[in-house]
Amino acid sequence: MRIALGIEYDGTDFLGWQRLSHGASVQASLEHALSFVAAEPITVTCAGRTDAGVHGRCQVVHFDTEARRDMRGWVLGTCSNLPSSMAVLWAQTVPDDFHARFSARSRRYCYTILNRTVRPALDARYVTWERHPLDAERMHSAAQTLIGEHDFSAFRAVSCQAAHAQREVKALSVWRDGEQVIVEIEANAFLHHMVRNIVGSLLPVGRGEQPMEWVAALLAGRDREVAGPTAAASGLTFIGPRYEKHWGLPKEISE
Repeated sequence: MRIALGIEYDGTDFLGWQRLSHGASVQASLEHALSFVAAEPITVTCAGRTDAGVHGRCQVVHFDTEARRDMRGWVLGTCSNLPSSMAVLWAQTVPDDFHARFSARSRRYCYTILNRTVRPALDARYVTWERHPLDAERMHSAAQTLIGEHDFSAFRAVSCQAAHAQREVKALSVWRDGEQVIVEIEANAFLHHMVRNIVGSLLPVGRGEQPMEWVAALLAGRDREVAGPTAAASGLTFIGPRYEKHWGLPKEISE
């Protein structure tokens, strides 16, 4: 039986999604909890790996098991064995050819910037603080040049292991909501640190330190060394993937 799960997590205290031998990871915590419920070893495959400190709103995973449990049992049993920073939102059976990663049509991220003179206290784990005033409209206009299929070498980490830097950004919006500036981006796939590097290059535009055309020049130049710094992980949340409707997954991740 193949089962898909929706997972949310606070990534602050994890070294990222991927299972590691030297520290806590989201994957290892989830597999440990599922294996307890299944009474057999469980290995999961996710829609998109997240870095250390990055959060997940609806990460999707799949796994295969011989264990027979109802979906409520998978959800509640797994949650009871997870740390408080993680939860299973839903569980359902899926066809054997469903793949959490390869069946996804796109992936969505949200980056939240707290833009005020005083540092955050309550939301410190989930936002990035920027004390200088930001012009969200300028940031949005500059970001539109990134929409479409491009070589995103200027916005990939040096350690990125992807075979190439070609990616298709389907949507990218920046707007202000009170003291927060929100950046939302959807793409077919992402390079290592791609979202954080894009945000790091939009911030100088928002502060008025660079012209709006600077982002287009960075994209064309394909040089990571001249682009903006990598924005902090705390402000980044993986909203989730999107799948075709025929998989029958929850509405929020279907298109």
